[in-house]
Amino acid sequence: MSGQPPLPPALAELGRSAGPSPYESVNLPVWRASSVLFDTLAETRAAVAATAAGQLRAANYATAGTPTTFALADSVGTLEAGPHAVRVALVPSGLNAIATALLAFLSPGDHLLMSDSVYGPARLFARGMLARLGVQTEFYDPCIGAGIEALMRPNTRMLYMESPGSYTFEIQDVPALCAVARRHGVPTCLDNAWASPRLARPFDWGLDVSVLPLTKYWSGHADVLMGAIVVRDELWPRVHQAVRQQGLCVGGDDAWLILRGMRTLDVRMPAHEQHGLAVARWLAARPEVARVLHPALESHPQHALWKRDFSGANGLFGFELKQASQAQLAALCDRRRHFRLGFSWGGFESLIMPAHLADLRTARPWSGGPLVRLHVGLESPDALIADLQAGFEAMAAVNE
Repeated sequence: MSGQPPLPPALAELGRSAGPSPYESVNLPVWRASSVLFDTLAETRAAVAATAAGQLRAANYATAGTPTTFALADSVGTLEAGPHAVRVALVPSGLNAIATALLAFLSPGDHLLMSDSVYGPARLFARGMLARLGVQTEFYDPCIGAGIEALMRPNTRMLYMESPGSYTFEIQDVPALCAVARRHGVPTCLDNAWASPRLARPFDWGLDVSVLPLTKYWSGHADVLMGAIVVRDELWPRVHQAVRQQGLCVGGDDAWLILRGMRTLDVRMPAHEQHGLAVARWLAARPEVARVLHPALESHPQHALWKRDFSGANGLFGFELKQASQAQLAALCDRRRHFRLGFSWGGFESLIMPAHLADLRTARPWSGGPLVRLHVGLESPDALIADLQAGFEAMAAVNE
């Protein structure tokens, strides 16, 4: 583990109160609402003005929030940013959080610096909708560090990062990148999916905006979709207006599910880390495997950066095969007992998915062998290893 300051320990105390009430229960009730009612016209006008200004917990209509969603937003801000002054917007998915954050800061004619290792749909959004809106995106080598200085332009309006990188798991020197961007007056945004909510504190690195898929470890049960945008107070008006003008909101039932999943993070995350490392180390010794892409392994090229900035690992990593035909790759992945084929990750279940990087890397094209991503869940590591053993045996049995 790194020498990072301890993360907030009081998970069980977060998001449990919506204010004074004559009735108290362990869990906050679910508030389902559309219209919000007022006693007087003066109260109505005051609520409208407060909501338009983005004041904390202000709502003249439930799209602006309910006691349940306010409780979740408060909890996300506390866990993601700790002592830093931030505000949180809840949106329907992680990809929506990415898209909304970009739209909040970018205009026609702007230049966006985006890591070459980002989540595929984020790249597609930049090359699709942002390009149609007149925003130019330049993809940079995720290992560039302070060298990002050479790519800054007068019209650069955002630096967008993801660390570890999607599928390829490069660790970026985010503090160095943020320092360069701050000197140029460029806001920074990080997809902190892998490390949030317990493995890193990105606002300690100088970050301005963090985008999160609460769908993943925050929920932990693969049964709800939600995203969040966490932004420093001074930049809140831009995000608030982007969210408000698009009518983005989440329901009380989904927010309650995220709050419930959040309660067990401190039990689940160490198990994902331990199970993942057991499987990763087993894979590293397999003759079929060229390398394992897991930042917590000493063999990872940026392991020292990971150790400096992160307080632990989770169950998501990749491995590169020395060689495999499409038929052999299918034999490895198809019909596994525990490692089921499926997108996303962060639930209690284990998943396997080959990567297809041909159109998803330009600044640093992938030149390795076939790449497979694993999410190691809460099943027994011995059972998971046996499942992959059977997959390798099936792969070897394929006659080409």
